[in-house]
Amino acid sequence: MSIAPAVSDWFRVSGRDLPWRRPGFTAWGTLVSEVMLQQTPVARVIPRLEEWLARWPTPADLAAVPSGEAVRAWNRLGYPRRALNLHAAAVAITERHGGVVPEDVDELLALPGIGDYTARAVAVFAYGHRHPVVDTNVRRVIARAVDGQAEPGKPSTKRDLAAMEAQLPDGLADARLANAAIMELGALVCTARSPRCDDCPIASVCAWRAAGYPSYNGPRAATQKKFEGSDRQVRGLILAELRASDVPVTQSEVDAVWPDDAQRTRALLGLLTDGLVAGSSEDGWRLPE
Repeated sequence: MSIAPAVSDWFRVSGRDLPWRRPGFTAWGTLVSEVMLQQTPVARVIPRLEEWLARWPTPADLAAVPSGEAVRAWNRLGYPRRALNLHAAAVAITERHGGVVPEDVDELLALPGIGDYTARAVAVFAYGHRHPVVDTNVRRVIARAVDGQAEPGKPSTKRDLAAMEAQLPDGLADARLANAAIMELGALVCTARSPRCDDCPIASVCAWRAAGYPSYNGPRAATQKKFEGSDRQVRGLILAELRASDVPVTQSEVDAVWPDDAQRTRALLGLLTDGLVAGSSEDGWRLPE
């Protein structure tokens, strides 16, 4: 039995009013929002998304500026490589597709930095095509409600897409709605740590609940390392210094952001390798051009 009808009915009443769900939201806006939402809370994304689209309402607008401007505008969203990916994607869309975000999944996958989830999300939510869209929230809902497990196993693109495909209605509009609804249920109700089972629209058919909420004993994905004191934190501090300056930042200014010479050097080299920083210790450090 598909959980989609009940979850979709719940979503029509309880789904959040988010910018990318509003009528008239562009395919470019959908692409930008999906990239920004990767590993970043919705509340942090919304103001940055609005600023970004006000400044660069089309791919051609972003493609016309240096990639360093995208990194600067990314500010503190985290994982700034995503800003470079979006800039590269904007250039590709402008050059290959006449400035129009493609709607075919394979063409979307051919864009720089665009993975399977983002390609399917744009094809479904921007263009209304029928594809399963699977994120962490979707995997958790299916694991519990359908498979009776407290947590999903390790990600498997083939298995996860097939599991979500089995839940989708045949109609285009209904399938699009179901993708959004099941994702929203995982984000708001069937959460990882404190699921609100009493508020769940599919509690009566949830296999995990029926089994008495058994603990999960299967393989787990690797947990993310602590941010405080990590190379990620040092990279962020260096980028913040560069974003705040319109001229190259001296080596001594970079040295002042973190006391551990070895870790600071490692972080800076990583930023250089990723293309997020340009320059040298002699000429100063800057965002890419």
